[in-house]
Amino acid sequence: MRSKEEVVAISSPRDTLFHTSVLLDEALEFLAVQPGGRYIDCTLGAGGHALAIMRETEPGGLLLGIDADPHAVEFARVSLEEYPDSVHLVTGNFRDLKAIAARLNFIPVHGVLFDLGLSSMQLAEKGRGFSFQTEAPLDMRFSDTQTLTAADIVNGYREDDLANLIWEFGEERHSRRIARAIVKARPLATTTQLANVIRSAMPDGRSRIHPATRTFQALRIAVNDELAALTSALAQACDVLGAGGRLVVISFHSLEDRIVKQFLQREARDCICPPEQPTCTCGHKATLRIITKRPVSPGAEELKRNPRSRSARLRAAERLAEAS
Repeated sequence: MRSKEEVVAISSPRDTLFHTSVLLDEALEFLAVQPGGRYIDCTLGAGGHALAIMRETEPGGLLLGIDADPHAVEFARVSLEEYPDSVHLVTGNFRDLKAIAARLNFIPVHGVLFDLGLSSMQLAEKGRGFSFQTEAPLDMRFSDTQTLTAADIVNGYREDDLANLIWEFGEERHSRRIARAIVKARPLATTTQLANVIRSAMPDGRSRIHPATRTFQALRIAVNDELAALTSALAQACDVLGAGGRLVVISFHSLEDRIVKQFLQREARDCICPPEQPTCTCGHKATLRIITKRPVSPGAEELKRNPRSRSARLRAAERLAEAS
């Protein structure tokens, strides 16, 4: 399972001050952070990117931080405690980005950041069920206000539906073998039980990742409806950006990156009609200018310092003045 930050210790919220945010310098660069600017961090995590943004916006900067995980919001609150009057922290899903920003009169803004993926803080928290290396209930919810859990999917889905989910959201080529083994082993109650079943279903052979990695990713994405939320939030990010405002997205697997890439390509074109259509009927006008022709990856120094950053990809775009 991929992580977006490396936390050295998380025994208390204050310990999150000791972590490394992925592509931090690059995120600040492409956000074009400026003193007095207004920014939205849609995925607070432990607050690493948010804290760096606030330091670059002094004096007079403001930040709206959002996270679906209430635990993450409380951790970030401690990380950002030196800015009590300049930071608004909200527990909420970024699929409600525009409504949250409007409620707080936080439109327009100079930049919007998405740092997708799962933090090491969440992986390490006992009882959340995100990690296959720690015994925990099969939960995987970002918030306990959500109803669907990983246990519901693992123990309740038909074999074909389970296999399709593991293939679609985990890109796991052995999805049918895994689904068959899960159904045969039901009921499953814990993460380690599930991980052992997945391991037993996999063919012999060496792999650079744990056999359960892709299946756990698929379950987490399904439980939290992450891809649909991302698709909705990207469009809303355009709406809250002022002229020249920057959108920066850091993704950690190909499904997220594909959604981001296709969104940016579409919003950078005036016409989105099918190529074979002779006359434009869509009426679409470009809203963004892409400023990363290729995704930005961590450099050698960051990879050495934080190997978990290896799958990170950053894409960025700028809001066109005429579209604002």
